[in-house]
Amino acid sequence: MSVTSPQLPELLARRRAGHALEQPFYVSPDVYEADLQTIFYREWLYAIPACQLEKTGSYVTLKVGAYQIVIVKGADGEVRAFHNACRHRGSIVCKAREGRVAKLVCPYHQWTYDLDGRLIWANNMGPEFDPGQHGLRPVALKMLAGLVYICLADDPPDFDAFAKAAEPYLAVHDLSDAKVAHSSSIIEKGNWKLVWENNRECYHCSGNHPALCRSFPLDPEVAGVSADGTFSPRLQAHFDACAAAGAPAQFLLGGDGQFRLARMPLQEKAVSYTMDGKVAVARPLGRVAKPDAGSLLMFHYPSTWNHFLPDHALTFRVTPISPTETEVTTTWLVHKDAVEGVDYDLKRLTEVWIETNDEDREIVETNQQGIFSPAYIPGPYSPDWESGVVQFVDWYADWMARGHRPEPRLAAE
Repeated sequence: MSVTSPQLPELLARRRAGHALEQPFYVSPDVYEADLQTIFYREWLYAIPACQLEKTGSYVTLKVGAYQIVIVKGADGEVRAFHNACRHRGSIVCKAREGRVAKLVCPYHQWTYDLDGRLIWANNMGPEFDPGQHGLRPVALKMLAGLVYICLADDPPDFDAFAKAAEPYLAVHDLSDAKVAHSSSIIEKGNWKLVWENNRECYHCSGNHPALCRSFPLDPEVAGVSADGTFSPRLQAHFDACAAAGAPAQFLLGGDGQFRLARMPLQEKAVSYTMDGKVAVARPLGRVAKPDAGSLLMFHYPSTWNHFLPDHALTFRVTPISPTETEVTTTWLVHKDAVEGVDYDLKRLTEVWIETNDEDREIVETNQQGIFSPAYIPGPYSPDWESGVVQFVDWYADWMARGHRPEPRLAAE
């Protein structure tokens, strides 16, 4: 089924509040293209943890819609992003998913770029050729407490409001002292919005995530958004105890709902995402003085949700591939001096979320298959268990209806 662009405003206008979206939002190539143009090509996107680029010349390549990007660490220690297209005839310069190079060399005609993007060699181009006019095209990049964000827009939106809000929460985790213990990318055969909707609730957890439920609480307050801005005394006490230990925790929803930060407790006696609830890494990552502080949950639409714990951290990157395919990349971070086999066991560290990701993949794919049916009619969300889904869908619909970026604002809820 396809829907032309002029119909998108009509679809948005007739959307029923508190209900799932209509079929075209999840299957239409035209809506998918509108999502890319309005959101993914204009907003700040989480890319990688900065520690993934360990040494000079380390690089990572990404694909966002039609755009090819390379992120590389320069000889000066700076991390930069460029369009991964040679300025000669457009060939991709770096073909591997990641690697390390001395220079960026186009495989087609060997045009050679320094790690700062300058063209430093192009053979037989004539005396009037000016290399200074043909460097790699830059992509906007920002660093946030050890996390790398990029933006494809020529005129990127404000990043500072989000960074100012997130920095105090993230600072205590010392992500600049982290290393990548493991990274996993899976393809979920479902629309990117279905991936997000599934993430934003735990209504499905008890019936689908036996490993995760050993540590993650079955509490709609944790995954959801409080309608009146209040929290249970138990949750407020947790926020206060974490803050007293130097780890900001209070729920914060900002950027017209684009991002959220909150340090949420785990199941009783659980301190990490492991099968027994005990620490996964003996050497802590960061300075969270409260061992049972739980997980700092941070999302930033449209590209990332995260879990930052006292012993390790997990980042998740959401990248749409087609109207009905989404790549989800999960990265496990541990202290840079933590030794595998001594301070942590890799299987024990990763097994809960590897299993959970695979379960979520099956859920999303089954959901997508059902939506393909002509009989699909959007149903109502649970006001108790799916408030987070309502919040995401409202954000998406509002963003698309505006067709432009609103002024950023913060609202504690």
